[in-house]
Amino acid sequence: MFFLPSEDQLDLQRGVRELLAARLPLDRLEDGFDPALWRELTETGVFGLRCDLGLGLTEAALVFEELGRAAVPGPTVGTFLAAGVAEGPVSVLDPHQQPLLVSDLDVCAAILVLDPAGPRVIAPVVGTALAEPLDPLTPLHELAEVPPEVGTRLDVPIDRVRLEGALLTAALSVGLAARLTELAVDYAKQREQFGRPIGSFQAVKHLCADMFVRTELARASLHSAAVMLDDPQAGSAPRAVAGAKQLADEAATTNGRSAVQIHGGMGFTWEVPVHFLLTRAWMLATDFGTADEHAEDLAALL
Repeated sequence: MFFLPSEDQLDLQRGVRELLAARLPLDRLEDGFDPALWRELTETGVFGLRCDLGLGLTEAALVFEELGRAAVPGPTVGTFLAAGVAEGPVSVLDPHQQPLLVSDLDVCAAILVLDPAGPRVIAPVVGTALAEPLDPLTPLHELAEVPPEVGTRLDVPIDRVRLEGALLTAALSVGLAARLTELAVDYAKQREQFGRPIGSFQAVKHLCADMFVRTELARASLHSAAVMLDDPQAGSAPRAVAGAKQLADEAATTNGRSAVQIHGGMGFTWEVPVHFLLTRAWMLATDFGTADEHAEDLAALL
């Protein structure tokens, strides 16, 4: 079993990165959800990697790293999980979470309900929009109650869907952590203080080095978890996914704070895109299980 990506897998990842770099530069993030970009991602096969192209979670994790790196607005994880059952953007509703929140309700074509009796896909329902969502690029709606037992059941156990969702969310966070590291390093090379680039100062070097190490550790854990989901003989997938989600969330949120610190006063303003990535990292850290919940799962599996 190979835990390192093959050349074909890396080519797939590079292709998605090039597409997103051309279509969604960071200075266009504030425009929010882009239907044209979503159609292009769909036609490219990003959300149908498994059902249309016959690829696995290993390839999906590499692609979702790039979606996270570009902070693509929209319900990417739900759309992948419901591919083949629903067409168009698919948001996710977890009945266990309170309050009942659904992201991107105004653009989604369906909702994937993580019902304990079995995941089901339903038509969009009416909700109340939150005035100030945590991530400004991810509008949230609150539902009054869990939708009734209707919809199309997925032929996949709920535990498996939750594992896959946690893995893909971790991939998004790893991509965010990597992009935050790049932004911080680039700024540290350009910004001068006392006649020298701030990147030459030891304290800033340490911050950047720590960001890099956190990202690579999370990436290694993510890739191994993806391999185990594709091949159960490779190891315990539930344990690997729990660890990968924890490390990815920590890498994204901590790197976000470090990137703000390195940018100094600019980091707290809307002049630079760091704030978009940091708020996205905070939001992803609550999707498909928090750090505490995955720590409890991991402890129970050890």
